[in-house]
Amino acid sequence: MPARSLPMTEIGGKAVSRLMCGTNMFFGHSHFSAARSKWLVRHFTMDRIVEVMHAAVEEGINCTVSGTIPQMPEAIERVRKLTGVKMVWFATPGGNDFEELKAGIRQSQEWGADFCMPHTSWTDSHLLVAERQIVHAEETFALIRELGMGTGWSTHRPETIVVTDQAGYDCDCYIQPFNSIGFLCSVETDWVASIIRNAQKPVISIKPLASGRIMPPTGFPFVYENIKPVDTVAIGCLSPEEVEEDAKIVRNLLMGMEEEIELQKTRSKAALAGS
Repeated sequence: MPARSLPMTEIGGKAVSRLMCGTNMFFGHSHFSAARSKWLVRHFTMDRIVEVMHAAVEEGINCTVSGTIPQMPEAIERVRKLTGVKMVWFATPGGNDFEELKAGIRQSQEWGADFCMPHTSWTDSHLLVAERQIVHAEETFALIRELGMGTGWSTHRPETIVVTDQAGYDCDCYIQPFNSIGFLCSVETDWVASIIRNAQKPVISIKPLASGRIMPPTGFPFVYENIKPVDTVAIGCLSPEEVEEDAKIVRNLLMGMEEEIELQKTRSKAALAGS
């Protein structure tokens, strides 16, 4: 069982922690530079992926989001054997056409995903704002339901949330980038915040630290203060130490704890520290 706890919410009938384990770093998606992405691919062996996910569970994180990638079911199972916790998996398949998307949906189910949310590369290319529809939305969600998974969209466009809510699609949740500098947000942050707060279903905010461009004590408060109590946030971490630090910050924010976060210490800050 987890050594610590985090506040929880509910998505599609499943209890999920209000901090999720992101996975872009595991698979070389740094959103920073080609050099960093290459290093991530080399660094993240399966053992290191499991190490970070294990640390996440120990901090009370019980859910993860990723593409439909074969390493994920193996990592989730290894973490389950170590901790007794089977992480709730939000899978985001894509595809060049509808047949490929359907194959990805079926693969998600075969590999044990709990939720299936077509990736932004699919979703946003099939969003027709003027017609207030997403092409193949009904068929997509019907197949996901038939296979026993929860539904949702991964999107980088807030319009997806508005169109889906207005159309009444059978949707459990959304994935949407949100951070204080507007990184990968298609409109101003106040607009994104408004869309998230007014969404009819829970939203998973991704890129809360803008892929390493924002410090955690700065970035997390902005995101959590601007989303709904039923929403959650996904964060990628390089190490167990980052998992512990991020979880501590979020726990303090959401539970009103006063535990002090350790400041970074360098020679240039010696006078500030009184030494």
